[in-house]
Amino acid sequence: MVQKYQSPVRVYKYPFELVMAAYERRFPTCHLIPMFVASDVVSEETSEDGAVTKVERRCALDVDAPRLLKRIAGVDYVYFIQRNTLDRQERTLHIESHNETFSNRVIISETCCYSVHPENGEWTCFEQTASLDIKSFFGFESTVEKIAMKQYASSIKKGKEIIDFYLNELEDEGITHVDRWTPSGLPPPPSTARSNSPPLVHTSADAPTSPTVPTPPLPADLDADYIKRYLGDLTPLQESCLIRLRKWLQETHKGKIPKDQHILRFLRARDFNMDKAREVLCQSLTWRKQHQVDYLLETWTSPQVLHDYYTGDWHHHDRDGRPLYVLRLGQMDTKGLVRALGEESLLRHVLSINEEGLRRCEENTKVFGRPISCWTCLVDLEGLNMRHLWRPGVKALLRIIEVVEANYPETLGRLLILRAPRVFPVLWTLVSPFIDENTRKKFLIYAGNDYQGPGGLLDYIDKDIIPDFLGGECMCEVPEGGLVPKSMYRTTEDMENEGVRLWTETIYQSASIFKGAPHELLIQIIDASSVITWDFDVCKGDVVFNIFHSKRAPQPARKEPPGPHGVPPPPGNNVQLIDKSWTLGQDYSRVESALTCKEGESVQGSHVTRWPGFYILQWRFHSMPACAATSLPRVDDVLASLQVSSHKCKVMYYTEVLGSEDFRGSMTSLESSHSGFSQLSAATTSSSQSQSSSMISR
Repeated sequence: MVQKYQSPVRVYKYPFELVMAAYERRFPTCHLIPMFVASDVVSEETSEDGAVTKVERRCALDVDAPRLLKRIAGVDYVYFIQRNTLDRQERTLHIESHNETFSNRVIISETCCYSVHPENGEWTCFEQTASLDIKSFFGFESTVEKIAMKQYASSIKKGKEIIDFYLNELEDEGITHVDRWTPSGLPPPPSTARSNSPPLVHTSADAPTSPTVPTPPLPADLDADYIKRYLGDLTPLQESCLIRLRKWLQETHKGKIPKDQHILRFLRARDFNMDKAREVLCQSLTWRKQHQVDYLLETWTSPQVLHDYYTGDWHHHDRDGRPLYVLRLGQMDTKGLVRALGEESLLRHVLSINEEGLRRCEENTKVFGRPISCWTCLVDLEGLNMRHLWRPGVKALLRIIEVVEANYPETLGRLLILRAPRVFPVLWTLVSPFIDENTRKKFLIYAGNDYQGPGGLLDYIDKDIIPDFLGGECMCEVPEGGLVPKSMYRTTEDMENEGVRLWTETIYQSASIFKGAPHELLIQIIDASSVITWDFDVCKGDVVFNIFHSKRAPQPARKEPPGPHGVPPPPGNNVQLIDKSWTLGQDYSRVESALTCKEGESVQGSHVTRWPGFYILQWRFHSMPACAATSLPRVDDVLASLQVSSHKCKVMYYTEVLGSEDFRGSMTSLESSHSGFSQLSAATTSSSQSQSSSMISR
């Protein structure tokens, strides 16, 4: 299995030429890297104008491996081939390295690049990627992988320190400037530094005072200083997982993607397993999109009964700077709230609390000057009794826990449970199996009034913000609760209708696509030069997306009875409009090239209509291409076909027709940036500006 690693961008606040002078001092040996034993120049060539120099070196490394493994392998040193290409005119240094020793058993490749910072010509950027492919190694494959990962992590950590060391050495020798390369006879070019422009990347020493989080230097990578300042200390492998998952999202989910802090939460929740984190994150993205959660804080207004009887609210912060949420669960009439509001309203209210928590974490990160990615919850259980174990109330609680666990992982930093009564173990037995094990480890439970002594509340919350109802002096705005008047209760029918209305209040629709039964959507255009926009997610299977034009209105196909083999017709959310008797090119015409969309992709695009009439958007089942009779089938094709469990696909879509004067190149569903969860990717903003009539932007 090939392991891939990608480091964040590292920034040296020195000109490229000075960094290159420091880099050359690493050879032929470097006392700062004990494992770097020696290096010999195999070949060196320079272009006629002196701008480009290519150097190939053979480097010997004394790898920190067990002596037994070295004896089995029969080597003391591992040799690598390094090829450097220095382009003085373009101000870049490209480095490619691969192992020479055991190259038939282990393939290690690494690419590095020094280049000029895109926003400041007097700064230098460094990027590094590597891959490891262990085919066989005398039965020690796992050991070799761990050794290689350890060496890679050490290399990442040491790399910047070494360049900084030699830069300081040059400065001590009085060398603080190296002239830029110029062709013979020409004066040196002027400095390109933007002295009046703020740096694009802020380090912890010059943290921004603006409320806007600084943009990383490159769209696909993150700067090391940005990671440390806003995301915290990560190992090189954790940094690599974050960068790679972020890059994958930018390539496949145009439009809104989670902020870096939230991507990191999903990775932490899955122990930085890329595949698992990506799966649950994509499911959460679809959920957020379907239910418009990004807009919840702007669109959701809590009913008055929640303001009066929901006994929870935000209250300052704990000693670590985490937002503090106080919940007086023992004083809450859970049965009354469920009977008065319904399960769905309570769920939406809890989701709005979580969205507000994300926003407060981001604000506290700026205020305290260090990464704050989660909050603390203080739960007071005084008053908890058997009425809180009302079955519908417990059912609502379990569903809320399930939704929050799936979509807000690693947002709870600590849960302080105070004044737990005797009935609490019963409630804990009911809900604890639905709580993630890592989350349960964050629970601290105090029975009775023994919560202010050593190891108690004061270890986590400053004395001056302890709520008054817990013996502190700080007034807390959490409602006192009480019984919800029965006059506010709703009937069972009202509650069912409320639940349906709340969660179907989404601009997106779902459709199933079957083999031989596409889903088609009819749009009538009165004024030419209108703009049809679309935004859809492929939830299951692969589909082909088409747009057709017809002068006459198609009629929905009649549902046919089951065939001779008892195959039922497509369900109600599958609509077919194009009659089988119609001929393409005569009865209707294709106005955009067909597009194949893979499972999990999020697709947005637009089409400027040229004629009035009827436009048909079609999603049809994508079948695997038949293999040529003269060739063997590819392994990838066979595996993909085995993964298809049924001839069914599913899409979630939204379309809108805009006048050309109102069209701005982006879907209205993508215009809001108020959510504390997501941000518009750089790829979306650039594509929306460049496309006025394009089929797809992914």
